[in-house]
Amino acid sequence: MAQAALHAGTASRRSVFELFGRRLPEGRRYGVVAGTGRFLEALADFTFGPEEIDHLASHRVVDDTTLDYLKEYRFGGSIWGYAEGDMYFPGSPLLIVEGTFVEAVILETLALSIYNHDCAVASAASRMTSAAGGRPCIEMGSRRTHEWAAVAAARAAYIAGFSSTSNLEAARRHGIPSGGTSAHSFTLLHDSEEAAFRAQIESLGKDTTILVDTYDVAGAVERAVALAGTELGAVRLDSGDLVAQAHEVRAQLDALGATQTRIVVTSDLDEYAIAALAAAPVDAYGVGTSLVTGSGAPTAGLVYKLVSRADDSGTLINVAKESKDKASIGGRKYARRALDENGLARGELVGIGEEPGGPGDLDLLVPLVHDGDIVGLEPVEAARDRHRERLAQLPRKSRRLSKGEPVIPTVFVDEHPDPSLVLRH
Repeated sequence: MAQAALHAGTASRRSVFELFGRRLPEGRRYGVVAGTGRFLEALADFTFGPEEIDHLASHRVVDDTTLDYLKEYRFGGSIWGYAEGDMYFPGSPLLIVEGTFVEAVILETLALSIYNHDCAVASAASRMTSAAGGRPCIEMGSRRTHEWAAVAAARAAYIAGFSSTSNLEAARRHGIPSGGTSAHSFTLLHDSEEAAFRAQIESLGKDTTILVDTYDVAGAVERAVALAGTELGAVRLDSGDLVAQAHEVRAQLDALGATQTRIVVTSDLDEYAIAALAAAPVDAYGVGTSLVTGSGAPTAGLVYKLVSRADDSGTLINVAKESKDKASIGGRKYARRALDENGLARGELVGIGEEPGGPGDLDLLVPLVHDGDIVGLEPVEAARDRHRERLAQLPRKSRRLSKGEPVIPTVFVDEHPDPSLVLRH
């Protein structure tokens, strides 16, 4: 596309692209914005260096005119987007990219690959932390995904409320608290379970977490407490009927005087399994496979479409795709969230060419890049805090795990001149 646009003389036309989702994954009530920080960091280094140019040239991927353009490529336009950690709904303009056609279209795969992955993980993580009801969730998915996707997944999960990660690179790179437990192989390495527990406690201290289901759970709990005393930090259950076992282990720990020893459960947990454990005496959840694969929705299904471009006179005109089931809505978007008198969200207002809503509504688009300069980077803690705040603004039914429609409607103001009528309905 870049080569053909350069050849046609249309590459420099001012253009507006929009990143959005036509729908949420089936049955989901909201989505979570994640990946903004990673996208901005990637954009800062997004150039075509000598190795990339040599590859394109040697394989005759593009012509010399395009190679000359790519050698000097730096995105010089402006970008606005939903703040990381916020919620999104069908039609929400998560990202607005404005620049020349060629500089903006080149960003399509970069933006979609980051946002589709991170939003999927964060959306699943938010459902899990909501189901956990304040009990900490530990991200343990590194063994179930690509090595670098694991780092990104840990970051997205932390934004959506996970308390820590077992991925040390994610901890180093993003400042996420780290933690983990031993595996069955450590117990099997030793001549006896007691020898394994003693080695772990002597090395890591009494506050360590002991895995107790390699052999017999009750015997392992008794041995762990005998070695560490009532100061034992935690025990981990990784198989079997977790609800029943949690009750049994809690009763046993209390009888042994280890009333402060925590119970951590793992074993292919998702939001439904976590909800099922709500009445069990569980203190923390370790989640892996379901988290890093989006708990059934491994991609957010976001798309990147041209919605406005300049004509030959330089005037911006709205453009839209009209394909069956994949239509888009043309025009540069503006977004606000309507709030009621109690500060709860009532609807997502999307204006075309002008700001929607009125006083008291929440502005959703924030500046991320201005004339090529990145202005929207923020600490991951800010996104985490924002997620907690914006989740609290959604109606309570947003926490339901049963399938349902988006918890608030998306209203395109040009189609509904008085959006309040739609929101009241």
